Amino acid sequence: MTAPLGLLVSVTSAEEAMAAVAAGVDLIDVKDPSRGPLGTAHHETAAAVLAAVNGAVPVSAALGEWSPAAITEAHWHLKLPLTYIKWGLAGYGHPAGFGEDLLETRRRVPASIEVVAVAYADWETAKSPPPAEVVKFAKRYRYRAFLFDTFAKNGDTLLDHLTVAELTELVGSLKRGGIKVAVGGSVQFEQLKQLKTVGADWVAVRGAVCVGGKRGETLDPVRLAKWRAALA
Repeated sequence: MTAPLGLLVSVTSAEEAMAAVAAGVDLIDVKDPSRGPLGTAHHETAAAVLAAVNGAVPVSAALGEWSPAAITEAHWHLKLPLTYIKWGLAGYGHPAGFGEDLLETRRRVPASIEVVAVAYADWETAKSPPPAEVVKFAKRYRYRAFLFDTFAKNGDTLLDHLTVAELTELVGSLKRGGIKVAVGGSVQFEQLKQLKTVGADWVAVRGAVCVGGKRGETLDPVRLAKWRAALA
C-alpha cells in the first residue's frame, strides 16, 4: 500500500510556522518568496522558525541558486539544526561538470544536514540541467531527498511542464534508489488527485495555501486546513 502524501509548506516567519504546525503539516520549509523560487530567508528568520517549531516537524531552508560562493553565503544557516537545505541550479545550463560542483559543496555541509537535489521542470527557462539528468546524478551519488519545482512563478504549474506519466517515472526511479521526493511548483488544489498517484513523499506548497492564492501573502488557515484534510 502506498504511503499517504505528506504536506510540505513554505513559511516566511515564526508566526507562519506555528500556524503550519497547528494545521498539521509534515515538513516546514523556510524561504523568502520575494527573492525567487528558492529565495533565502535571513538566518535569524530560520532560527526563529526552528525555535517556534521546537522539533514538532522537520525544518528545511531554501538557500537560493547555487553559486561558487554557496557555502560562504550559507555560513550562518549551516550552524542551525536544520534537517534539509537546498540550492537550485538556475543559470547553470547543463555542462557535464555541474555534479562536481554540487558534490564539493555537499562535502562542506555538516553531516547532520541533508542536501536536497533540486530539478526545475521548466529547466529551459531556468537554464538549468534537465530533470532526468538531475535524477540520475542524485541516484548515483546517493542523495537522500529530491525536490521537483518550477523556476518561473508565472502561473504555470509543475504539471504544465511534466506529464503525470513522466513525473511518475522520475519519482519511481528516485524512490527505488531510497530517495525521498517532494513535488512542488505552483501546484493547485485541483491537481492533488493526480499528484497523489505519482508516488512522492510530500507535496510542496506556498501560494496555494496563502491568502488569495498569492505566494507573497501570509498563510491562510482555511486553505491550510483544506489541504491537510484532503491529504488525511
